[in-house]
Amino acid sequence: AYRMKQNDQNKNDKTGRIQKVRGMWTLIMEMLTSLKKEKEVVDSVLDVLEDCVGQCILDGTNVVFSVPWLLAHRVESDIHQLCTGNVYEAEKLNFLTVIQLVNEALRTLRDECCQSELKQQLQVIENRITVRNKVLQDLEAKRLKIEQQHCVLTSGSISRKQEDWEVKWKSFLHLCPFNLTLDQDPVSSVQFI
Repeated sequence: AYRMKQNDQNKNDKTGRIQKVRGMWTLIMEMLTSLKKEKEVVDSVLDVLEDCVGQCILDGTNVVFSVPWLLAHRVESDIHQLCTGNVYEAEKLNFLTVIQLVNEALRTLRDECCQSELKQQLQVIENRITVRNKVLQDLEAKRLKIEQQHCVLTSGSISRKQEDWEVKWKSFLHLCPFNLTLDQDPVSSVQFI
């Protein structure tokens, strides 16, 4: 009974493995079929290239390359000397130098674009500063107005309180306290021992 169960499990395992292999094989065949179409396209391109092999040589012998004055000036005045070599060497185009020149031209374009963006940002910032300065001036004017009103109110309040105080002293002592201090003679009040 044990051997029969083991044989059944082995058969089930083999069947499962066979199904797995068949599934993988189906996937592989589908991929090969799709790749076959792509291979045909690549082969047709390669056939065309093989027909014109003599025409596709990149040595730069028939290329006329001119560097704009502004770019040449920028490259020549560069401290780091990013572009090395001549554009033509042995009557052939030096592609490394050409690529370096193109990179420098792209950097120049980037710098010019960034400058225009910076000018726009600067204008926005200047407008904000102008608006904020106006708000600050308005707030300063309001502060001065409030201070003046407060000073008038405070000085009026102090003089009223001083008058009230003097009235109380007069009613109590029949004299103003300031007059008491002024009426005293400081020399006569000094006592000698």
